[in-house]
Amino acid sequence: MFASSPVAIVDIGSNSVRLVVYSGAKRIPSIIFNEKVMAGLGRDVAETGLLDEGAQARALAALERFRLLTRQMGVVRTRVVATAAVREAANGDAFLDRVGALGFEPRILSGDEEARMAGLGVVSAIPDADGIVGDLGGGSLELVELRGRRIRRSASLPLGVLKLDRVAEVGEATFAKRIAKSVAAAGFDRAAEGRPFYLVGGSWRALATVEMGVSGHPLPITHQHVMAPARPAELREEIARMSREQLRAIPALSAGRIPTLARANQLLEALIRILRPDRLIVSSFGIREGLLFDDLEPAQQGLDPLVEAARDVGAGLGRFVQHGERLDAWLAPVFDDPPERARLRLAACLLADIAWAAHPDFRAERGIDMALHGNWVAIDAPGRVMLAQALFSSFGGGSRLPYPKVAALCPAESLERASHWGYAIRLGQRLSGGVEIGLERSRLSRDGDRLVLTIAAGEAALIGETVERRLKTLATAMGLKPEKVIGRDAGRTRRN
Repeated sequence: MFASSPVAIVDIGSNSVRLVVYSGAKRIPSIIFNEKVMAGLGRDVAETGLLDEGAQARALAALERFRLLTRQMGVVRTRVVATAAVREAANGDAFLDRVGALGFEPRILSGDEEARMAGLGVVSAIPDADGIVGDLGGGSLELVELRGRRIRRSASLPLGVLKLDRVAEVGEATFAKRIAKSVAAAGFDRAAEGRPFYLVGGSWRALATVEMGVSGHPLPITHQHVMAPARPAELREEIARMSREQLRAIPALSAGRIPTLARANQLLEALIRILRPDRLIVSSFGIREGLLFDDLEPAQQGLDPLVEAARDVGAGLGRFVQHGERLDAWLAPVFDDPPERARLRLAACLLADIAWAAHPDFRAERGIDMALHGNWVAIDAPGRVMLAQALFSSFGGGSRLPYPKVAALCPAESLERASHWGYAIRLGQRLSGGVEIGLERSRLSRDGDRLVLTIAAGEAALIGETVERRLKTLATAMGLKPEKVIGRDAGRTRRN
């Protein structure tokens, strides 16, 4: 379930060379270090067939640094992969020999392998993904069809952002026709009709960052950000009007991605016309995460990444042995949540003790921050807001988030349900003191118009004034009448 030591992936791409170091829960490890260098290895490959010597020097300097860092971090396994630029260049093997001399063991991913890993990366972060993945790199574009957590087909096309200028020289109309012809030849004509197109790769993430920046999105997190298919056409005009300085002012937009924005957007417009998706969904996970996911046993692959991440974080920040699952089981009988909501509720319970070390006046804010800005996957913006509302209420913040624009991302009915989760968590935490035994010997249930807290006779003293007050708060919020029942045990009760 947990990685005992850090693991690393070095991704030698056509545009950038990147080191990512992971640690923590194997199903969804945390990134503890992430660095990229825009080496531009693939910039001249289409024209010369060779990796430029200056680009090689930049890449090797970065790789030498990465090798030292991984040693100093105690990384136990480093996987080094190279993609389109090294794959296509006549001197690619010679370059990898130089990489090997640094102490790495690099290997080239074939186009099919690159596509497969990109698809698995999306599955690892969005388990219910069903549509077409497009992974845009510097040297190639990988298209992958996902259905039922499986890769149905894939293709690797020579349409990376570093090659698009040459394709665009023929004019916009011909550019679109060439893209359409290439995609159709790969068998992907209309492949996303009525389904999403998942956007993977730094250039498209940068495009999403710009979209959120110019639209004033209140929660600018790119992963699982959704855009309408018509949005890239609007962005083309907006980007054309913006100066480089205006673009650089957008938070989180990498300056190194600005030169490729227009071409990445132009390609996306052309792909939308032929794939015909019903929406665009950004994935921050791609090849690197696909490599990690591919190493897992099937049982680990089937775990919910949001729940596993919440469990990992909750265990690290809680006071006692974590009891989030017990807390969720304790309050679940009161709610009729479908599976998609129930997993959010479980995540909230797993995070129910994360703010205990904060100043009491700021615990509710701590809950909001963790929910909205945590490095979660398998959760969209409305889901993050529900999680924030639940934690805000559980830490004493009340029934209404203090950020109206953020709250507006989620339906009012969903926010109300999340606040009820929070009040129930708050009740359970006070009753039990944050440990399991108090929950094991009590029961929360709903009986008609009554909210009933049942507790064994020997534990009756646990229902103090604060517990009674929190029971009443939850009952009132749900339109119910509070009632406590004291019995020989939580199963055989008598009314007090």
